[in-house]
Amino acid sequence: MNILIASSEAAPLAKTGGLADVCGALPKALAQLGHQVTLILPAYRSTKKYPSEPTGVELRIWIGGREVRGTYRKCVIPEIGVPVYLVEHDSYFDRDGLYNSNNEDYGDNCERFVFFSYAVLEAVRLLDLKTDIIHLNDWQTGLVPALQSIYYRDYPGYEKISTLFTIHNIAYQGVFPAAAMSLTGLHWKYFNWLQMECYDHLNLLKTGIVFSDGITTVSPNYAREITSSPGGCGLEAVLRNRRDVLWGITNGIDTDEWNPETDPFIEGHFSVETRGIGKLQSKLALQNQMDLPQRPDVPVIGLVGRLTEQKGFDLAVELIYRKAASGEDVQWVLLGSGDPILENRLRELASRYSQNVAVSIRYSNELAHQIIAGSDIFLMPSRFEPCGLTQLYSLRYGTIPVVHATGGLVDTVTDLTPETEADKTANGIRFCHADIQGITWGIDSALDVYRNRPELWSQMQDTGMTLDISWTQSAQKYVDIYQKIRRIRPRK
Repeated sequence: MNILIASSEAAPLAKTGGLADVCGALPKALAQLGHQVTLILPAYRSTKKYPSEPTGVELRIWIGGREVRGTYRKCVIPEIGVPVYLVEHDSYFDRDGLYNSNNEDYGDNCERFVFFSYAVLEAVRLLDLKTDIIHLNDWQTGLVPALQSIYYRDYPGYEKISTLFTIHNIAYQGVFPAAAMSLTGLHWKYFNWLQMECYDHLNLLKTGIVFSDGITTVSPNYAREITSSPGGCGLEAVLRNRRDVLWGITNGIDTDEWNPETDPFIEGHFSVETRGIGKLQSKLALQNQMDLPQRPDVPVIGLVGRLTEQKGFDLAVELIYRKAASGEDVQWVLLGSGDPILENRLRELASRYSQNVAVSIRYSNELAHQIIAGSDIFLMPSRFEPCGLTQLYSLRYGTIPVVHATGGLVDTVTDLTPETEADKTANGIRFCHADIQGITWGIDSALDVYRNRPELWSQMQDTGMTLDISWTQSAQKYVDIYQKIRRIRPRK
């Protein structure tokens, strides 16, 4: 098949979160299965450090009654492994951030991604991209299925194109004032409660859900959660109406980048067979780097992520305070940035309890690798989590995940129970309530096994490290869905 993947970000070109990781890895996995894959995204400022060449193809689009011009650039990124086209329009995309600056969304975000949506569809014609499937991702591309269904379906070369729309996080919906409908170029008759309107606003995520030929999200459990309240964030009825073409596919990970046997960022390389020595080397190196006492016996608990309440870091901060204040012999290593209040509280904890708490308020891919490799336990207390990737990384590195039982964390972490202990399938611990009692129970349960049941701990590490969490299986599931939606009659 010929597959065009459109995304507002893709690693390593442009990244704010997990969407970039998925759209940077999935194209390569699909290509390895024998499909022709092309990736398209905006030419942000961050993309300009990568080699690219002009195509000489000019793009002209009418938005809000005026002509807007742009161009396409082409580049090949070895990590992505497929041709990449960048939609260039500097006044829209050459900015400090992808969607916002100083924590404020750009006022013209709707216009920016309307332009990008048209550019995706125009690329099929202007760049002569033979296309069977256009795979869209999140609200920034939500207009594309509507444009394809309403305008482009009858154009030569577009008749047989099907659209798949992936929801990576339903909390981000691309909601704009009703007047923004005029930017889309679509007739106002589509601004109704069944299609593009939601509570008197234009909703681009809803638009993608309604007009696409198929819908996926990033784990089976999350696909169930978003069809009811509160998981659907107001769109649960829309998704229930389309549940016959809604599927959940768990994300994979890039097993070349996240490989403890070859990881260039960690001190001691290791496999399942050599885990004991390698993880100890990584642990001691992490303690040394974070100015913690180098002690092989003390349990190290790692956290990596955005410092937000959605990610449960307010609970983590309270837990760290209680454990440190009680004098419990545990070390905590945290990497992340976000809520200034949480950042300041963590700095205070690290200052007050410097022998037990170390924090780095920033983003660092290198340090993330080192924390995941060197920790004994990885804590992920998200209140909701569509899929999650860091718990998958921790499994790969023999670091036991302790997670809140939500979304994709349920699909990827097999809880320690009497049954899973007996059949040796447990690879982590899940706690059911996103509160201080729940998170405390989860960590205490993990510490009990770590301290008192070393054989069970080792078995859980082995189970996690030997799981197939590569993109190969996930990519094949996407191919199966591409084939299904190609048989679905085009919708108007």
